[in-house]
Amino acid sequence: MTAALPNGLRVLDLFCCQGGASMGYHLAGFDVVGVDLAPQPRYPFRFIQADALAFVREHGADFDFIHASPPCQRYTLAQRIQHREHPDLIAPTRAALEATGRPWVIENVEDAAAELREPVALCAAAFGMRTYRHRLFETFASPRHPRHTAPLTKMGRPRAAGHFAHYVGNFSGVQEARDDLRVPWMNRDGIRECIPPAYTEHLGTALYASLLEVVA
Repeated sequence: MTAALPNGLRVLDLFCCQGGASMGYHLAGFDVVGVDLAPQPRYPFRFIQADALAFVREHGADFDFIHASPPCQRYTLAQRIQHREHPDLIAPTRAALEATGRPWVIENVEDAAAELREPVALCAAAFGMRTYRHRLFETFASPRHPRHTAPLTKMGRPRAAGHFAHYVGNFSGVQEARDDLRVPWMNRDGIRECIPPAYTEHLGTALYASLLEVVA
């Protein structure tokens, strides 16, 4: 992975986990700072352990752009099947972001679509990966979404020849997933929840271009 030349802009990555989104912004040329409530020893950039919403309320305006990935467990089918309760953090996150006056993006899973405002979907297959990992972004435009023609190997099994993989749960093939999603520093826990860096590299590049248009 080769980063673009530094563009002089700073991105705050809220709920950063192991840094999939952060890596994409780094590759697009941004200086990235990650914030998460839990310690993240695998996070590859400057990390601050803190409550994400409290931090953005106090420091968000110090950054040029803010990315937020509120925990998705409230919206995922697996958690609902097990009748587990999780807080809805999308609306509070949006309110905190809007108060900063900075450009921002909120990311989450497909099942959170009703909570997001006109989100666009990004798919791993559009970036040449061998998996379908849909993520919704409340901002920006999407690249062409390819048809899903490759079958998916059943969850938990090694990827069959000609199939795409399911990198969720206790999946097989951690090294293959690292190579495919381009997250060589992550472990299984990070991979199954991560945003592939290609998504935010795309968003960061689009953001920078839009900022240049405003300045011009």
